[in-house]
This record gives sequence, C-alpha cells and structure tokens, in this order.
Amino acid sequence: MAEQAKSKGERAELPPEVRAPLAHLGGAEPPAPRWFAEAIAVEPERSFVESLGTELEVLTWGEVGKPGLLLVHGNSAHADWWSFIAPFFAKEYRVTAVSLPGMGASGWRERYSFPDYVEDFEAVAQATQLYASGQKPIYIGHSFGGAQVYYAALKRPDRMQAVIMVDTGFGPPPEEVQARQEVRNIPTEDRALRVYPTLAEALARFRLMPAQPAGQLYVADFIARRSLKRAPLADGSGEGWTWRFDPNMWAKLDRSGARPTPEEMLAVRTPMVHIFGQDSVIIRRRQDGRISMFPPSVREIEIPDAQHHIMIDQPLALVAAIRSLLAVWPSRPA
Repeated sequence: MAEQAKSKGERAELPPEVRAPLAHLGGAEPPAPRWFAEAIAVEPERSFVESLGTELEVLTWGEVGKPGLLLVHGNSAHADWWSFIAPFFAKEYRVTAVSLPGMGASGWRERYSFPDYVEDFEAVAQATQLYASGQKPIYIGHSFGGAQVYYAALKRPDRMQAVIMVDTGFGPPPEEVQARQEVRNIPTEDRALRVYPTLAEALARFRLMPAQPAGQLYVADFIARRSLKRAPLADGSGEGWTWRFDPNMWAKLDRSGARPTPEEMLAVRTPMVHIFGQDSVIIRRRQDGRISMFPPSVREIEIPDAQHHIMIDQPLALVAAIRSLLAVWPSRPA
C-alpha cells in the first residue's frame, strides 16, 4: 500500500530500505525474473462494474464457466496487486480482482462501510460470472481486504464457498484507534495527496504500510507504478503524478460493527484459512496479547521469510500455498 512521505523527523525514524525502497533506482525498472515477466504478460480483461452508484475497477482472467475466485487487495492498494498472482490460477478458475471503492481506478464515495463492500463483492461476482460453474466463488483477501471478505462471510455466507485471508488483522476498536491516533500514517482531510513533478520522484516516495522493506523490488516497482495517476501540478505548469486512492478514505470509513462479536465468531460455518507471514507485524501484535478475531475453526498456514506483504516478499510461496490449498480444500462445494 502506498503511503505519502511524512515529515522529515518521521522519515528519519525508518531505514532507507523501508522509508523509500525504490528511491535508489531513480525511476528505472529493476530486473525481474522470467516467471514474473511471463505472469504480467497474461493481460486481464479490464472493465468497470457499477455497484451502489460507484464504478468499480475490475480485472478478470480465465474462462467463464470455471469455478470463481474473487481477489480483494489491502488498504490504499488496487486490483493490480494480484496481476502477477492471478495468472497462475487462470487455467482452472475464472479469476476476478476488484479495486475497492476509493482505491485504484474505482470511483470515490462520500462514505465507505463494511456492509457496502459486501454488496460490492456480490455485484462484481455476478457481473464477471463467477457463479457460472454452478459453484459459489471462493473469496481471497489480503490485509484490509481479508477483513472485508471475513466480514462478508459473517454476514452473507450464502454467497461464497470458502474464504482465504492473507495476513489479515482487524486492529483495535474504532474508539481506541481514534484515542491512540494509530491511523496517523494514512492520509486524512488535513493531509492532501501531493502531486510530484516526475514519475521518478513519485516512485521514490512509495513505501508500504505497515512499514517494512519491499521484499522483491521488481514486484514493489510494478505495484508502485500502477498506484499512480496523472494530476495537475499545484503551480499550473503542467501535469505530475499522484496516488490513486482517496486521501480521505480512512476518515470516511464507518468501522462500527466491523469487529465480530464472540457470538458471530462461534457461528461461522464458512470454511476459512488464514495465510500469514512468519515475520508479520500482524502476528507480532497477536503475540503481544491482542485477541485473535478468528473463530477456532480457522486453519492457519505460515509463509517463511515473509512479512505482512507476502505477495511482495514471497510471491511464489503464496501462489504455491493457495494452489495446494485449493487442490484439497474445501472438500465439497457449498
């Protein structure tokens, strides 16, 4: 997830490989292995699906009539975070990646909410024919997207066959977030998106949140370039580059009811798996005493030598874990 540069004092707290992982490249693309070049060469169908009055960016791979996979990215990210993962599933599945409202090329809203995301997923699944095989789709979500597919499973389990969450946490309750100001690293109403004069300058400001090194630089560079859009420079001298997400998304997000109650957790019947990074901050928080929001039935799979952004740290390990999982699970379509 892209994050704007902070003040000079805040930037000094982080090492260069975390603060600005692409800066040393000067705008050049880092070398990438053959598998990556071949994966991104499998171009998706790019379209828009209307949901609740908002146009949502949608990427699809694979034939209509194959079992459906719905891929959901994390906060401030976009559907192209899956563009080097999805092609590995396109022969056996109809795969759809969606940019959440307010992110990627999707439209922005005056208000964002968990219940609305549930309806967005159904609109996208229907429009891209993820039900055409006669089976319900499997939802896969990373980070914030994992929280959304989990919430969807709690509220509308009839719409999905199973859920795979990738390094997903839920954070503290909304009132605690506000009190502790834990979202200070996310752009808000008083911190507008900056427009950078050149693509190289914009790429130099790309970093991940939660903060971590960029893992495979060629993946981070691919994601960063697709996190940007053209925008007028403040001085009117031409166009520059800025981030594509709504800078006020977090301020507009209604998180009430987002955390499952104990009763909801125990009532979960949708098959669920959580794939997490061995060195993830999400797991460290749990080890520090935060209560897991997952029901006891959730299976967990650890990806070695990975932090929170597993598709950047260990993309092929993530592909292998999901492929192996889908080969034997869930045992019977719902």
